[in-house]
Amino acid sequence: MASAKSTRSRAAHAGASAKGNAKDGGVKFEENLKVFKSDNFDADGFVQSKCHSLSEKEIRQLCSYLVDLKRASAEEMRRSVYANYTAFIRTSKEISDLEGELSSMRNLLSTQATLIHNLAEGVHIDSSSDSVPDGSVTTGNDGVGEPSELEKWSTEFPDFLDVLLAERRIDEALANLDEGERIVAEAKEKKTLSPVMLQSLQTSITERRQRLADQLAEAACQPSTRGSELRASISALKKLGDGPRAHSLLLNAHYQRYQYNMQSLRPSSTSYGGAYTAALSQLVFSAIAQAASDSEAIFGKEKAYTSELVMWATKQTEAYALLVKRHALASSAAAGGLRSAAECVQIALGHCSLLEARGLALCPVLIKLFRPSVEQALDANLKRIEESTAALAAADDWELTYPPSSVRLSGRTNAAVSGSASAHQHKLSSSAHRFNTMVQDFFEDVGPLLSMQLGSRTLDGLFQVFNSYVSMLIKALPASMDEEADFEGSGNKIVRMAETEAQQIALLANASLLAEELLPRAAMKLAPLTQANDARRRPMDRQNRNPEQREWRRRLVACVDRLKDSFCRQHALELIFTEEGDSYLTAGTYINMNGNPDEIEWIPTPLFQDLYAKLNRMASIAADMFVGRERFATLLLMRLTETVILWLSEDQTFWEDIEEGPRPLGDLGLQQFYLDMKFVMCFASQGRYLSRNLHRVVNDIINKAITAFSSTGMDPYSVLPEDEWFNEVCQDAIEKLSGQPKNSNRERDLNSPTASVSAQSISSMRSHGSS
Repeated sequence: MASAKSTRSRAAHAGASAKGNAKDGGVKFEENLKVFKSDNFDADGFVQSKCHSLSEKEIRQLCSYLVDLKRASAEEMRRSVYANYTAFIRTSKEISDLEGELSSMRNLLSTQATLIHNLAEGVHIDSSSDSVPDGSVTTGNDGVGEPSELEKWSTEFPDFLDVLLAERRIDEALANLDEGERIVAEAKEKKTLSPVMLQSLQTSITERRQRLADQLAEAACQPSTRGSELRASISALKKLGDGPRAHSLLLNAHYQRYQYNMQSLRPSSTSYGGAYTAALSQLVFSAIAQAASDSEAIFGKEKAYTSELVMWATKQTEAYALLVKRHALASSAAAGGLRSAAECVQIALGHCSLLEARGLALCPVLIKLFRPSVEQALDANLKRIEESTAALAAADDWELTYPPSSVRLSGRTNAAVSGSASAHQHKLSSSAHRFNTMVQDFFEDVGPLLSMQLGSRTLDGLFQVFNSYVSMLIKALPASMDEEADFEGSGNKIVRMAETEAQQIALLANASLLAEELLPRAAMKLAPLTQANDARRRPMDRQNRNPEQREWRRRLVACVDRLKDSFCRQHALELIFTEEGDSYLTAGTYINMNGNPDEIEWIPTPLFQDLYAKLNRMASIAADMFVGRERFATLLLMRLTETVILWLSEDQTFWEDIEEGPRPLGDLGLQQFYLDMKFVMCFASQGRYLSRNLHRVVNDIINKAITAFSSTGMDPYSVLPEDEWFNEVCQDAIEKLSGQPKNSNRERDLNSPTASVSAQSISSMRSHGSS
């Protein structure tokens, strides 16, 4: 406690003595400062000697007291400066004037000293002129004459140059330096000056030339130097013979100037990337353009200077690109902001392309540096499209509807579209609508990036996204193969099943419309029209002229074919096999037929009746879903029919039983088999999905059955009725299955196929079977 009191008393005493010293301000204060003025002053030792007995609390109090003194001192100084500000300015001005006068006096003294030195050298030369060898320059006939005019000029010339340099009369200094060089050359040739004076004159000119060069370089390095002054300084420096240094100083001056201007450009995390990019582009590329203009005006098209300019401009462009990536592009790319990234790139390339008129093609430099960031944004957008579509596919009811009123289509407002009788609207399910909308927006964002040659990467990325969506559609089929869906990229994503035939056909409607119309139309934004004639072409015609997009569209259609194959395979398996895996159609269906032909009710086998019924239902559903795209529906039904018939053609067990079974194919079995094939041909022909391939496969199957029957030693054409009878039986079956009214004009007995057999019909059947 006593120690604390003594410490506080010492602190108080120190404060009181400090105030007393401030009032006294005399000898005592000076004596107290002597300890600090010593060269051997030890600050740490001084502090330890004063504070070794203080506690932590007392030290804190002392520090607080010193801080208060410092604050009070600063405030006192501020008041003193403000109180004497006018006097301070006036004194500063007077000091500046004095410095100028001292400089002038120093120049005059230097001139006088030079004159005295030259005079002393002249006297020395005159005194030794008698010993000059024959043929050397003399100053007079008797050796002690007056100096010549050239000698006077050479003596006064350095002083005259000093005046020009001091007054910064650059052009006159350059002209006089050139004149001095010319006179020195003449003096060397004509020997009108003594070697000593000639050497002195050369040295003086060289020194003044170097001083002028340094003066010009210093002026060029000042940020405050105006453009005209800069060009004049650089041009003068070039005339002095130091072109490389002058060109480097010119480029550095422009660099320093735009770096100084960039100090006012302060990007922040909340600033708009496009605005920052535009402001920075204006500064950088304006500086490069001005540097290129000044370089060409002063140095012309010399390769050395042009190469240095290109290297310098490339370096500045790379530095600019790094700033744009750091403060604008990187954040947009990381967040998947393709539109913001594209805008930044477009602004940069737009400013940079203006330099091409000056011979500086720097856009490839920017493209190379910006490309990774843009590709990152591109991939992020494609990933977002895929994930968003997959999320909707998990809850999609696979019902086709027109797009919601809030969805923008092809850049047009809904008001405009609704007035065109839904000409540009298509029915899709909810996930397909979302996919289409995001793709349209995606192509609007990526369109400006054509200059970066990202078209191929964009198309390939979108194909992968579409392929993933088609894989999810395949997975939505109830009997789809999970292994195939997983292999194609859908992974373990959950997809809502399409239970009904209408829902399953809706899957095909989604994929086909996207692949054949919507996606190719959106991709046209990646192929801008370059000819006026293209503007009058239809969008699909223009798209077909681009080989890359034509190949891309072919790949999209191949994805749809994969879905179509899965669809047809599923429905073919449903027709052919039972839930237990047994086949509805075996060789026994035909081999085991027996009885009286006249008592049999001839009708196609149930499998082919079911096939016709399924195709009939699907045709009715497809008519509503594929309005304007009837060809796709026809091709779908054609492929489904071919799938079933191809299975029959390639079923080895079926044909082994027919050809090598324990029982041969009989008359009734051959007639029933022929009727089934003719039934397929009949309804496929009426439905307009009888393809050449289907026609060929059916004929091959009929010929195989006829060949199997002929191997028993019997004539197949003796038991087969004429084609007219088969056609009537098939037409009657079609009318019964479709619910159409029966045609009353037919009077033939359909239960008596043998009654129609004749030599003529046998001949026609023989010719038919051999076809």
